[in-house]
Amino acid sequence: MARVVDYYVQNVIGSQVKKHRIEQRMSQKDLAERLKTYAIYICRGSISRIENHARTVTDFELRAIARALKVSINDLFEVEESFTENKKIKS
Repeated sequence: MARVVDYYVQNVIGSQVKKHRIEQRMSQKDLAERLKTYAIYICRGSISRIENHARTVTDFELRAIARALKVSINDLFEVEESFTENKKIKS
């Protein structure tokens, strides 16, 4: 069974994950490797889908992503003004 419904945005943190990752000059692969140190196994492709709001994020993953990026969980919830929760995902 697929985890992602392909119509609406699946998370609100994707843009901030990408922003913080890029600020730290970290590739998606680097972030995936760092997450493994927290026993969270998210492949590079899934990091991409998170950043594009096309994949859900569990609470355990959220905590590990914040730790891996060395930011607070609240930092990941700073939503840009242009972001809306009903934004459509391009297929």
